[in-house]
Amino acid sequence: MEHRQRSPNVAGDNPRAVPNRILIVDDSRLQRRILSKMLGKWGFAVSEAESGAEALEICAAQMPDLIVSDWIMPGMSGIEFCSALREMPQDGYAYFILLTSKSEKIEIAQGLDSGADDFLTKPVNSDELRARITAGERILRMQRELSHKNRLVSETLGELQRVYDLLDQDLLEAKKLQQSLLRERQRSFDTGHLSLMLRSSGHVGGDLVGFFPTDDGKLGLFAIDVSGHGISSALMTARLAGYLSAAAPDQNIALTRQANGKYHANPPEKVIEKLNDLVLNEMETEHYFTLLLAFVDMATGRVQISQAGHPHPLVQRADGAVEQSGSGGFPVGLIEGVTFSQFEVALAPGDRLLLLSDGVTECPDASGEMLGEEGLTGMISRLARVRQAALLEALMWELADFAGTEEFPDDVSAILFEYSGPPS
Repeated sequence: MEHRQRSPNVAGDNPRAVPNRILIVDDSRLQRRILSKMLGKWGFAVSEAESGAEALEICAAQMPDLIVSDWIMPGMSGIEFCSALREMPQDGYAYFILLTSKSEKIEIAQGLDSGADDFLTKPVNSDELRARITAGERILRMQRELSHKNRLVSETLGELQRVYDLLDQDLLEAKKLQQSLLRERQRSFDTGHLSLMLRSSGHVGGDLVGFFPTDDGKLGLFAIDVSGHGISSALMTARLAGYLSAAAPDQNIALTRQANGKYHANPPEKVIEKLNDLVLNEMETEHYFTLLLAFVDMATGRVQISQAGHPHPLVQRADGAVEQSGSGGFPVGLIEGVTFSQFEVALAPGDRLLLLSDGVTECPDASGEMLGEEGLTGMISRLARVRQAALLEALMWELADFAGTEEFPDDVSAILFEYSGPPS
């Protein structure tokens, strides 16, 4: 039996809706009629069930907003009905009031454990019933508001996840493109062996290393570290790679084409000065970068180096001794008209030259203490017998052991040139 009168203004998706559907469950027909008439006058749509089993069928068809159920009923008791109700899948929440003559604390606790929200003692007082329903309205209103906000949060999170997945896919492609700038990780020459490494702290980074041979018997090496991280830094490295390209010597500002069509090396200090002018006058960017440009004379082992704020080059002699030296210099793209200097180191057969980004020396341990140049010297000394690309891999293992993690806070890049001496 169902009595329908004018209900409070409620909408299914309105988070401020109050309960307009009340189910009365009682095996006493008289008790149901009394409660139905009372609730009908207050504007609620009332449904009745004479047993817990019938009530569950009604709830399965359409979940009421509030349930008033007798505790003692034949067959399924009120708390058994309440327990079964709470196990049913439901989008919303039904506020449950138990009618009982029980007043013992242990029995009330049993009712709460079954999922009941409130209690009314029989015989039911209309004022007390209205007060309990009002309390239920407040709970349901808050529950609906919370559900509404949770749906909004879930939808927003879902949209953010879709955007993140798209960005992640784009960044993975960007990583592949950036790594493709380093086409060769190793190359053997008649007078030595070259190994390179590029490892970003994120998907993409601001480090770049590379090399290019010249027609006057030299090998150009460059190590770049653009300020910042992420996409904008990676785009900057891509543009700079074009200025030092091995594939397009006509565009490589470190080379000059001779009358005979051969490409010879320019002084590294002049190359960096030209790059500094290009960045400040032709690139609209807030980025600057450190750079180390070196030309190795493959026949003599003499190396011309110009340093622009990049960490000092490291030379390990054939006997294992480690040397670090350099002129320092300003980063590129900070000051207009600045000049740079160059210096030389001499490699003998068995010596090797190592160019590293500051992601190595400035890598912190668990306490925040940086590795520093002394720590790097110790690592290279311990790895004196390791050669070629295996040295760079072992250096990363050592660095991860020092940091306590394989996720470094900065990009790490390296160039290793091992000089074997001129051909006999």
